[in-house]
Amino acid sequence: MNTIAVAHRAGNSLAGLHLANLLGADVIECDVHHHRGRLEVRHLKTAGPLPFLWDRWELVPASTPRLGLQELLEADAHGSTFMLDLKGPGSRTGVAVARLLHDLGLRRRLLVCGRQWSAVEAVADLDYVNPVLSARTSRELAALWPRLSRRSFHGVSVHRSLLDLDVVSRLRSSVEVVMTWPINDVQSLEQMVDLGVNAIISDNPEVLMQVVSRR
Repeated sequence: MNTIAVAHRAGNSLAGLHLANLLGADVIECDVHHHRGRLEVRHLKTAGPLPFLWDRWELVPASTPRLGLQELLEADAHGSTFMLDLKGPGSRTGVAVARLLHDLGLRRRLLVCGRQWSAVEAVADLDYVNPVLSARTSRELAALWPRLSRRSFHGVSVHRSLLDLDVVSRLRSSVEVVMTWPINDVQSLEQMVDLGVNAIISDNPEVLMQVVSRR
């Protein structure tokens, strides 16, 4: 199969969605939070009672408009394949996503990923959803192997620092798609492709265009 180009965080804004479609990305990733009964797509995190959203390099007022998952899905005019990265503890976000998809009557291919595997599994029984388990740490990777032996998953998304030839080969024997991130330069792209990774998650338009151009 061709290497899959995944536009990291592109679905967190309508402008990012538009750019990813122009680049020809195969999959558009967005971060899904369940906040006060609403599913929002954003990378910024809430700060409890404090009136702002934050990330390591960014601080914005809590009143900043937030894109909803339903709004994102309904705004898509290109039949994009989204990957919903489920955020928050436990299975709550996954349960809410499954409910929203059912209520919308949406039956289009989606990927659902996350480090909270119970949340991914809450959506995995929908027959149009491809579940992907994420691992950021060596402890999460160690826990991944028994999980993959107990249930079938479409793919895994593993941080690049955890991958070598043996790990990728073992993962490829268990799942269809092995994704990795962050791949934001061509040298890293070449290294991961050489290891056998077949889905590249990138913030860099040039890297995404490189992946697309190799077909």
